[in-house]
Amino acid sequence: MSSESPFQSSPSEVSPRKTALVTGGAKRIGRSIALGLARSGMNVAITYRQSEELALETAREVEAEGVQCLAFKMDVRSEEEIRRAVAVVAEAFGRIDVLVNNAGVIEKRALGEITVAQWDTMFEINTRGPFLTAREALPHLKAVQGRIVNLGSLGGIEPWAAQAHYCASKAALHMLTLTMAKAFAPEVSVNCVAPGYIEMHRPGDGPERPIAPIFAARTPMGRNGTAEETAAAVLFFATGPHFVTGQIMAVDGGLGL
Repeated sequence: MSSESPFQSSPSEVSPRKTALVTGGAKRIGRSIALGLARSGMNVAITYRQSEELALETAREVEAEGVQCLAFKMDVRSEEEIRRAVAVVAEAFGRIDVLVNNAGVIEKRALGEITVAQWDTMFEINTRGPFLTAREALPHLKAVQGRIVNLGSLGGIEPWAAQAHYCASKAALHMLTLTMAKAFAPEVSVNCVAPGYIEMHRPGDGPERPIAPIFAARTPMGRNGTAEETAAAVLFFATGPHFVTGQIMAVDGGLGL
């Protein structure tokens, strides 16, 4: 586990283990994804933007699964930071087999009140970030017949009036997934997991929103989803048949039906 600086690590020989890079892997769904990949036997690198303490805690949990973990600060809005981060992971582990574009942001704002800065920030993080990270990791992924898994949203499928900029950014990410699947084939499979309402109950995740019971009542399965269930869907795309590509899997308990 490394936390000395955003871009310091000790070079190593090529690891016999597969390696996954999870952006925004410090907490919530990202943490569950990192742990799920670790339990499958992969070394894991996680990035964070502000949650250093939680990132280090997650890294310790990952390493408790018997694999190695690299945790470092990276802003997906910065092309230079992404370039350097991918180089660090490739140098530390000798390979990148799976990229999970999990880092994202959500905001509630009436459509008529969204500022240009709010709109641009949403797309910079939710859409441009995955594009830049995938583009930078692509040579490493191609070398090992790798996988890309993007974290979309039910909001990219359904229109949410109070979150128009979020929905638009996730819908764009869904289309980006499809175009990547065509452009990066046959070496790299590219898929997307689109969660519905996911409940969080860990320190640092913040309080559950009052609207949670309303979503649960609207969901055919009678409850909201969990981070672990979302991570299981990511794990399927990360370890399942390489032939499966260009798919958007809703993990929503039927909420979108």
